[in-house]
Amino acid sequence: MPQPLQNNLPILTVSELSGGIKRALETGFSQVRVRGELSRVTHHRNGHVYTDLKDDSAVINTVAWRGTAIPFKLEEGLEVIITGRVSSFPGASRYQLVIESIEMAGAGAILKMLEERRKKLAAEGLFDEARKKPLPKFPARIGVITSPTGAVIRDIIHRVTERFPTHIILWPVAVQGEGAAGQIVEALNGFNALTANHPLRPEVLILARGGGSIEDLMPFNDEAVVRAVAGSTIPIITAVGHETDTTLVDHASDLRAPTPTGAAEKATPVRSELLQTLIQVGQRAHLALSRRTENLRLHLRHSESALRHPRRQLEQFIQRLDDLSARFEPLLTRWLARRRDMLTQLSARLRPPAERIAMGQNKLIFLSEKLSGAWQARVQKFAQQLEQNGALLESYSYKNTLARGYALVMDQDNQIISTVDAAKMQTTMQIKFADGDVRVKPD
Repeated sequence: MPQPLQNNLPILTVSELSGGIKRALETGFSQVRVRGELSRVTHHRNGHVYTDLKDDSAVINTVAWRGTAIPFKLEEGLEVIITGRVSSFPGASRYQLVIESIEMAGAGAILKMLEERRKKLAAEGLFDEARKKPLPKFPARIGVITSPTGAVIRDIIHRVTERFPTHIILWPVAVQGEGAAGQIVEALNGFNALTANHPLRPEVLILARGGGSIEDLMPFNDEAVVRAVAGSTIPIITAVGHETDTTLVDHASDLRAPTPTGAAEKATPVRSELLQTLIQVGQRAHLALSRRTENLRLHLRHSESALRHPRRQLEQFIQRLDDLSARFEPLLTRWLARRRDMLTQLSARLRPPAERIAMGQNKLIFLSEKLSGAWQARVQKFAQQLEQNGALLESYSYKNTLARGYALVMDQDNQIISTVDAAKMQTTMQIKFADGDVRVKPD
């Protein structure tokens, strides 16, 4: 049998072969830039991120070691450009791309992804106007979620202090980078977790950051952040980027401000304008009160002139009674005279005269008593009516008002003083009580 040819190649161990492959890959592909779509993103608890980078026909494993600067959160479906080096993992006989830096593949791809996310969240109703909460007019505490350094927090503090000094509570967060979205969600949930009577619970929140590229603003397009904003029970004002920038949190917030300074203005009123409004309202109230007082004074004077004095009315009743008495007395006298004449005539015709006279006298006495009783009853009736009318007049008298504890303040000419300003102009005043008058001097 023919002997097999002896191979002069050295015999390698598996580890030696894997190490050679690793060195060859790292030497041949020490610096590469690769474009593709992320899939199967895994965030390990030790801080490393494992993901796949794919295109239409191939997939390569990638890894970003802890400490690698990643400017945005890695999510499935993002089209990115990765700069790194190719290496291998001998323990699993596979090669991988070690990420040194990563960027979005282009604004068009980002905008497409954001538009799809916007439509998804809008379909869930997170952007509906009915969900928007009104902002408090005079907030006692304002919560601010932003970076503790930089111009944003300084601008907000300066503007709030200038307009309407209010307690500001800062929850510091990173506003860009891999962990920014998580910190923002934690801040939103933290503020909302405070009870309603907690001394640090804000009445309104401001979520803000300065301008930046679309990649820098990606934490504010993160789905978890948008859901946290939409689910907040505290009203939220967003001010992310420049005036022309719009992120998804702007759709979910209760109000969008063009700048952080604008957010501070939306959250607070202007103290000077409030003071001016209060002054104007006070002036209008004083003017209205003065007009009302003057109208009441005129009405009182008119009523006083229309109301007759009780003594005058009593005098009229007395005069009427005297007139009736004067008219009734002659009538009574004439009637008695006629009766007397009739009695005389009858007495002359009656026989025996003594009896007829006695009967006539008895009848005359009876009629006299009856007439006297009728007269007394009529006089008593007029007296009762007079007494009732007098009591009615007394009830209308201002003296009854004085008896209930009120008093009349008059000047030296017995004119009523009804205002403090008029009282201050008097040297002496007369206070009329129910049981007498007192003269006083104002302070």
